[in-house]
Amino acid sequence: MQTKRICLWSGPRNVSTALMYAFAQRSDTRVIDEPLYAHYLHTKYGADAADSTHPATAEVLASMATDATEVVRDVILGPCDKPVLFMKQMAHHLIEIDLGFLEQTVNIFLIRDPKEMLPSLAKVIGPPTLADTGLKTQHDLLISLRAAGQSPPILDAQLLLEDPRSVLCQLCERLGLRFEASMLSWEAGGNPADGVWAPYWYGNVHRSTGFAPYRPKSDPFPAVLEDVLTACSPHYETLRRDAIHP
Repeated sequence: MQTKRICLWSGPRNVSTALMYAFAQRSDTRVIDEPLYAHYLHTKYGADAADSTHPATAEVLASMATDATEVVRDVILGPCDKPVLFMKQMAHHLIEIDLGFLEQTVNIFLIRDPKEMLPSLAKVIGPPTLADTGLKTQHDLLISLRAAGQSPPILDAQLLLEDPRSVLCQLCERLGLRFEASMLSWEAGGNPADGVWAPYWYGNVHRSTGFAPYRPKSDPFPAVLEDVLTACSPHYETLRRDAIHP
């Protein structure tokens, strides 16, 4: 059986877990949650993992392989018992790794307006850097994939939440998949595929039973995040230009 291997390259706080849950409802799909997370933490912090601002760093490192070569071989390109393998991936996890495996995966992007994403991210890890958001990595990766002949679909979190059915229908068509209405809802309480970090990041989606309606943020944007917003915005605007619209 030939498995279609889908990598969702997202940034944090982009409703990526909800999108993973949507694909988990499909009859033909197995999902995997951030298989490169331990590699990222191990590579970035090494012996100083205790200094990481990421919650549950020790648990993450203990729960999965830290060697990217092993993860690519055994997980991303490894055996799968379903026709579709959907992997929720964080773009900023792509550090010190051979990207050759992307030739064998179907790659899609999920972005979110940094004005809404940055305050949410800061609540978990403190004031983030541009690298923490993954936006520049997404932009660079899009350029690279297009140069290699791929045409990765781009999803914007706001547009997805405004009309999940329309955006998912178009995404499935781009991926060569049949849309299944089951993708629009799930049971509250989490998914067996959740990583060990779920209690720190997935509170809202665990309480959900489907995509929450989009609601613009009303809180003032924190002044301390203005510089990183300035750095993020050009990458976001470029990516959003080609996002799937309802």
